[in-house]
Amino acid sequence: MGRWDLVGTTVLAFLLQRPRHPYQMHRFIVDTHKDYISGLPRSLYHAVDRLARDGLIEAVGTDREGRGPERTIYRITDEGRGELVHRLRRMMERLDPDTSAMYTATSLIGVLPPAEAARYLQARAAALEGAVAAAEAALATLDLPRVLLLETEYARALHTAELAWVRGVLEDLRSGELSWPDPSAETPGGEGGD
Repeated sequence: MGRWDLVGTTVLAFLLQRPRHPYQMHRFIVDTHKDYISGLPRSLYHAVDRLARDGLIEAVGTDREGRGPERTIYRITDEGRGELVHRLRRMMERLDPDTSAMYTATSLIGVLPPAEAARYLQARAAALEGAVAAAEAALATLDLPRVLLLETEYARALHTAELAWVRGVLEDLRSGELSWPDPSAETPGGEGGD
């Protein structure tokens, strides 16, 4: 498991919506092009085993479709709900050169209440403002040839662009232009069924 457990976080988000078996989650990941998840289906089954072992999800029964194999159905536990929120908060609030964490968090943001998502995005905006200010200060004070400062210019440009995007999402949330999924929707982000 890497620094960010993207597959495990995705499983928790799916199970927050309703109990499912891993094959349903696998199909949904493939059908909705959640490309930040690699190594399917093995990574998904390993994540399910790990989450169950850690008490974040639990088996609640089995299902069999037609002559297919019997499949174990899992649901999220109360501890798993808390862990999901904690993971999404960390992914949104912390700046990381590995953009897959924020990519995953934005893919799953619909499982959070809008006010909570806005709080985490506001924290990210503050972190981005700090990163832009630090880059500008470095560019203003370092007396180096520009070629040695290109990576700082690049980082400033990336943070500035992301900050503009986050501010736009926050404004769309405030204005109601960004619709939010119904809490009874079956999938994260309101993307439809399996």
